[in-house]
Amino acid sequence: MRITLVISTLCFVSGMVSATGEKTRTFIFSKDSLGKLPPGWTADKTGKAEGSIWQVVPDGTSPSKTGYVLAQTAESPITLFNVCVLKESKLKDVELSVAFKAVRGKDDRGGGFVWRYQDANNYYVCRMNLLEDNYRLYRVVAGKRTQLAAKEGIKVAIGTWHTLKVKMVGDTIECYLDGKKELEGKDSTFKEAGKVGLWTKADAQTAFDNFQVTDVGK
Repeated sequence: MRITLVISTLCFVSGMVSATGEKTRTFIFSKDSLGKLPPGWTADKTGKAEGSIWQVVPDGTSPSKTGYVLAQTAESPITLFNVCVLKESKLKDVELSVAFKAVRGKDDRGGGFVWRYQDANNYYVCRMNLLEDNYRLYRVVAGKRTQLAAKEGIKVAIGTWHTLKVKMVGDTIECYLDGKKELEGKDSTFKEAGKVGLWTKADAQTAFDNFQVTDVGK
C-alpha cells in the first residue's frame, strides 16, 4: 500500500514496506519553499568558512516532474564541505538513492550522500566528482576525511541528471552510479545510527531530486 503525504514544500511517499520489513520514503520538493530549506531539513557544514547554502530552486527538468529541486547554491571555499541533513532521521542499516545534476563549480563539481551522521564532523560520505572523473567513499572523523574506496576514470555528462545509490549493512558499504555498482568497502568507525542527507564540497553547486531513504535494518 502506498500512502502519499504532502507537508508544505516536502512531499514524501511512505509505506512501501517489503516482506523483509524494509520501509522506504521518497522526498521531493515544491514551490512552497522556493528560496529556502524545506521543512524537516537543516543545513550544516564541515569547516569554519562561510558557505553551505541549501534551498529549493526551480528546475523544469526535475526527474520528479514537480519543477523544483533542492540545491546547494553557495560558492563555498575549497576547505568547506556543504551538508544538508534530515533532522529527525536516525538510521543504521540504510539504502539511499538520489537524482543529482552538477550545475557548476570550478574547484569541485558533483555531490553525494552522508549517512550514520553523528554531527558535522563525524559521518560517512560517498560522492561523484565530475571534474576529477572519480567516485569515492570516505569516512569523516573529527572533521578529517579518510578515503575508504575509489574508482577513477568515470566520465559522466555535466549538466544532466544522474543517479547515485549507497547501501550500508553492518560494516559493508556498496556505492552505485546510474545503476552500476562502482565501489565496495568495509568500515566500522560509526556503529551507531545517525542522520542521513546530502553533501557537496567547496563551490560545487548541485541540484538533487527524488531522495529515497530505505531502512534495511532488521
